[in-house]
Amino acid sequence: MKFPRCIRLDASDLNIYTHAAEPGEWAVPGGFAYADCDPESLERKARLAFHGAWLGTGSFGHSTLAEVAELDDNAFAQVVERLAQHFVDNYGAPDLEAARPVARAEAEEAAALCEHKIHTLLALEREMTEAGVVERYRVIEPGRAQEHAKIWEIVPEDDADNGTGGA
Repeated sequence: MKFPRCIRLDASDLNIYTHAAEPGEWAVPGGFAYADCDPESLERKARLAFHGAWLGTGSFGHSTLAEVAELDDNAFAQVVERLAQHFVDNYGAPDLEAARPVARAEAEEAAALCEHKIHTLLALEREMTEAGVVERYRVIEPGRAQEHAKIWEIVPEDDADNGTGGA
């Protein structure tokens, strides 16, 4: 199955978020974390996470982008278990048995976003409305390799003019 995976194209996530997700972690949108919050009351880095970060399911840190990747059934089950434990530890779920169906639904929704080619980038944008948290997704298709003009050539030293005027 296809599933979102955190990706870090540069070091900006390390500076933007209080806790950045590690590249390669499986990710879910994580809008549940903001169900009962006022984004304007959040500290700056938490507000940035609200507006546009995925939630890594290993570290529960944030990632600006996720990529579509292949996930096997065993790894999917591990994502569900980590989310269920996270719901028990941080969101008041009474036990794992009660948390698992909610965690599975969250993971299935994340997988449903991945009906794209492998390595397609996914970005999300969140806002708080009167109806609650609204999430929108942007898809960034992998680019095609482009031919560029040749700007240099490696010449073996034997063939190069060493600045001695050639001879």
